[in-house]
Amino acid sequence: MRCPYCTKIENKVIDSRTSKDGRTIRRRRECIECGRRFTTYEKLEEVLPMVVKKDGRREPFNREKITEGIKKACQKRPVSITKIEEFVDSLELFFQELGRKEIDSKEIGERVINALKEWDEVTYVRFASVYRQFRDINEFMAELEGILKARKEKETGSG
Repeated sequence: MRCPYCTKIENKVIDSRTSKDGRTIRRRRECIECGRRFTTYEKLEEVLPMVVKKDGRREPFNREKITEGIKKACQKRPVSITKIEEFVDSLELFFQELGRKEIDSKEIGERVINALKEWDEVTYVRFASVYRQFRDINEFMAELEGILKARKEKETGSG
């Protein structure tokens, strides 16, 4: 590991700690040449599947893209960043553990939309309007009516 201050390679590890989830190791290092200390993080290189888009294109699984899409839907809503990040962590781990080389973008979208439906109705509708590509107000209204019907059934205990 190269020192960020003097660029020499010789250094020693002073302290190592594992993150809460056990997937990252934080190391405090001291440069033998200049004596300054710096922190490094080690993470297992993860093999994530390629995502097959609706049009057949393939792109790497991108947790930042998923996180940003969820954050946009959650703007000014009572959904914490921590909740979003924990969900995306679990989503990434789920697809990693599947062991498949490719997954449909639809699989990711459906998992996201189902989580948002549980968290907050407004967030869900925002995300659904983009994800399901409503073509007009009638499709949007049909989605809202479905939410209202589900809520009514839940309240009356018939669902």
